Amino acid sequence: MTPTRAQTKRLDRTNAEHDDAAPAPRPSPLELWLERLKHRPSPSFSLEIERLTLTSGTLHCVLGPTGSGKTTLLRLLAGIERPHDGQIWVQDSGLQRTLQELRGQSAAVFQRPMLVTGTVDYNVELGLRFQGLPRQERRRRVAEYLKLLGIEHLSGRPVRRLSGGEIRLVALARALAIQPRILLLDEPTADLDPMRVQHVETVIRSLCHESGTLVVWTTHVLQQARRLADQVVQLHGGRLKRYANVEEFFGTLTDEELQWLLYA
Repeated sequence: MTPTRAQTKRLDRTNAEHDDAAPAPRPSPLELWLERLKHRPSPSFSLEIERLTLTSGTLHCVLGPTGSGKTTLLRLLAGIERPHDGQIWVQDSGLQRTLQELRGQSAAVFQRPMLVTGTVDYNVELGLRFQGLPRQERRRRVAEYLKLLGIEHLSGRPVRRLSGGEIRLVALARALAIQPRILLLDEPTADLDPMRVQHVETVIRSLCHESGTLVVWTTHVLQQARRLADQVVQLHGGRLKRYANVEEFFGTLTDEELQWLLYA
């Protein structure tokens, strides 16, 4: 039977809507601004950054030895701690916003990630529950991100039976599942074997560049920063020593600086 003119118009409209919806929209660009930042988490240490801008779609490696302030910086960017002086704000499509306003769009994985009692799936699903996603979508994302990180075999396993490296990967899957606009990673590959390290690095770089995620990844491993970074943030003694794109940073290192970074 030949469709009527009204049916044809409805079909054309439906197809057009489907075509328009096919490409996933890229999130609007954002920038993290730090200005005149001073923070003293203990009497013996302070972090001071005069000015720093971090941009979406860029993988920033925060490089420095133990005790240089890398984790402190991430805790400030995550909103877990507030600076004693100075400002941190988000420039989002021309609007100035606070970190608190973007809390549901930011995720962090620290050096000792915490999982709650239950299964791997339950933990990965936690952030999705807070987002109010329907059950079917939550299950789809859990399966998607476990598979993305190569740990789908852990599905259904109680977290008490996980190794240290597996706990880190499950925490990373939980962070990725909410599809954050800001992703903060504190030495996320520290407990992983070389094959896993390479896989996680590939996943995060792809996510950053394809989805426009703003990624901040701390490391004390010089070679990792060179492999991963678009921009390098070098900290030393709680001070911002250098901020440059990866080619400029490694291209201008003196032999003395290189030796210091390798063995610090």
